[in-house]
This record gives sequence, structure tokens and C-alpha cells, in this order.
Amino acid sequence: MEEQKQEEDVVGWAARDTSGVLFPFTFPKRAMKSDEITLKVLYCGICHTDLSVIKNEWGNAIYPVVPGHEVVGVVIEVGRAAHKFKSGDKVGVGYLAGSCFSCDSCEVGDENYCAEFVRSFNSSHPDGTKTFGGFAGSMVISERFAVKIPETMPLDKAAPLMCAGVTVYAPMKRHGLDQPGLHLGVLGLGGLGHLAVKFGKAFGMRVTVISSTPDKEKEAIDGLGADSFIVSSNEGQMKAARGTMDGIISTSSGALSLGTLITLLRVYGKLILVGSPNKPPELPTFGLISGGRSVAGSMIGGLKETQEMLDFAAEHRILPMVEVVGMNDVNDAMQRLARGDVRYRFVIDVANTICAT
Repeated sequence: MEEQKQEEDVVGWAARDTSGVLFPFTFPKRAMKSDEITLKVLYCGICHTDLSVIKNEWGNAIYPVVPGHEVVGVVIEVGRAAHKFKSGDKVGVGYLAGSCFSCDSCEVGDENYCAEFVRSFNSSHPDGTKTFGGFAGSMVISERFAVKIPETMPLDKAAPLMCAGVTVYAPMKRHGLDQPGLHLGVLGLGGLGHLAVKFGKAFGMRVTVISSTPDKEKEAIDGLGADSFIVSSNEGQMKAARGTMDGIISTSSGALSLGTLITLLRVYGKLILVGSPNKPPELPTFGLISGGRSVAGSMIGGLKETQEMLDFAAEHRILPMVEVVGMNDVNDAMQRLARGDVRYRFVIDVANTICAT
């Protein structure tokens, strides 16, 4: 694709080392190709993945790292060969910024499983240009990897849907956990878990939250509409729920007892992992074999699934619970996120605070 001229520098916030502390950082705006768009970043959610990468907990940080992959912005420039959006459109960008377009996964809309997919931050395009995320004033992205934000959706609340929303929505749809009357278990009530509850109820399912934190029960039931709540350490409650659930979405990154969770499933029930446990769990096989049960994993979603999720969320008023912060408060927000001190997603008001140093 023919490239357009290099433009002005971009102001962002970046981590420079494993401390994960974010500082103001200026970098050249990437030259926009003809099939790309430039968006002014309005809001960006903070995901635990951002925290893990800036601290290099996964060993893949490429410093300086400008994080952010729950991006909502407004289109301010459109490439000559781009026809999906026009200036002024509100768009979202998630974890994906590129893929090969030709593998089996790409051809069916599963770009998230492409072996060559490009992350929207802390990654590089095939031409070697580095990707910087949504903790910045603007972003250049292929129009193929942006989705339209529905007109009725508040922009700050749309941001977490770009990762947390599609991460729970996609496997629920793919594994048939979207049918009225089914019983869904949601393990963990955080940024992903609270959205799994909301989507489950919108699908017409019975939803039970499974949590290690008893004081979340009132919010789960009264605030989010869950039908029941189980404390995972309460043997009586866990025993009473055995064999009752058609599926469980596990959003937890803590240690998991897969054998215990499997006992909660009905025959042919499905345990789907969308959170990555901090310790590799053991998988007792008898509970799977004896009930025809299965364990699966899922990572974010493709572009088609993401647009479908946003449209469904807008139609059913599925909005994440967010705390909006300014860019100057981002390091405090990261520390609070590490402590689990957020209900349930931080969102940065990038447009109004990126230059307020």
C-alpha cells in the first residue's frame, strides 16, 4: 500500500522498564497507508494485560511500551483506499492490529487465532514499525481492525467491551452458552466476570457467580442481576451446586481447582477458561470422562464477533461498570488494579487529559 506523508508527533504515556511506571512519552506518528485510518483517542480502558506487559511479567515487553488495547476514538483521517469509515465516525480498536489475511483462521473471521496476528501495542507490523497503544493521543490502524461504536452507546463504557466484553461474549456464543434457560456459572467477579453475568442474563440464562470474596454477593445479585452466588471456599454451597451448570466461564487468574469446577457441570457441560491461571492447574480426567464434559480455552474474539458483541450490547444496554480517571492518575490506577481495587474497570479520559501534565 502506498504510504502518505509522515505527520506530527504523538503524545503518549509509556513504561520504560520492568517497574511498569508510566511517563509522558513522545513518538513519531506512523505514516498512514492508503487502507488505514487515523483516530483521535477519546477513551482507553485499562486491562490486566496492560499491567502484565508493562511489568514484563510475561517476558515479552519491548520497551518503551505504550499500553492500551480497549480504545475508543473518533476518525480524523481516512486513507485513499479506505471505505469502511469516514471522518467523524466513532470507532473501537481492541487487541488486534493486523493478521496474515490468508490462513484458515483469518478466512473464517478468527483473526485472533492467526499465527501472525499483530497486537495493537507492544508488537510490530510486518514492515518493522512498532505498535503503540491507546494510552496516547492518536492511533493509526488498518480500517479492517477497527469496528463501529453504536450511536446509542456511551463512549467511556464502550472501551472495556473492546477486550473484556468480547473475551466473554465470543466463547459463550461459540459454545452454545447463549440459550435461554441454560444455567451459566461465572467464576470470578471482576472486569470480565461482571460482563459475563450481564451477557448471560441478556441471553436469558440463569447465572450463578462463583467467587472467593463473600462481600461481592449483594452486588452480584442486586447490582448485576445474578440469580445466585456461591463462595468457592464454602464446601456446603459447592456441594449443593454439583451437577447443575451447563457451562462455566472462568475469568480467574488465580490458582484453579479444575476438578472441583468440573463437578459443578451437568453431563456434557463445558468449562471455558478465558483467564490465565498464575499456576498451571491439574486436570483430573475422571470427571470429564464420566460426564462427557469438556474443558476449553478462548482468547478475545475476531473482528466479526467484536462488532456483533457491540451491537448486541447496545441493543440490550449491557454497559460495564467503570471508573473514569485522568492520564495523570494512571500509575495510581495501575497500582489499584494490581490490588483488585476497582469496580470493575478503569477507563482513561485520554482526550481531555493526555496533555495535562
